[in-house]
Amino acid sequence: MADFDPEQFEDKYANYFPELQRAYKNAFETMNDQFDSELIHAIDQQILNESEPFYDEETGTFTVELPENPTDRLTAIVVDDEKLTETLDRYVAEIESQLYRVFGLDAPEE
Repeated sequence: MADFDPEQFEDKYANYFPELQRAYKNAFETMNDQFDSELIHAIDQQILNESEPFYDEETGTFTVELPENPTDRLTAIVVDDEKLTETLDRYVAEIESQLYRVFGLDAPEE
């Protein structure tokens, strides 16, 4: 695990690519174990493939920004909007949680 430097995270793909891959992979595995694997795979491939993780140095928080109209991107399977939104929200929260773990940081109190 690399020492986390918020300034280096601005160029995250050059400085932290293996850590980002690990966080996303860990989140995928967790979600795949807990939810419909077909839905998780579709979200991973059609929505999260265009997501962007960010770190806010002031608040000490990771966030994952989704592409525009994320639920409209899902075409691989049929799922009702409520289930998709709930699962996607949970998946994003899991990625953010994994980012803290991978970088050895404590998540801020909510």
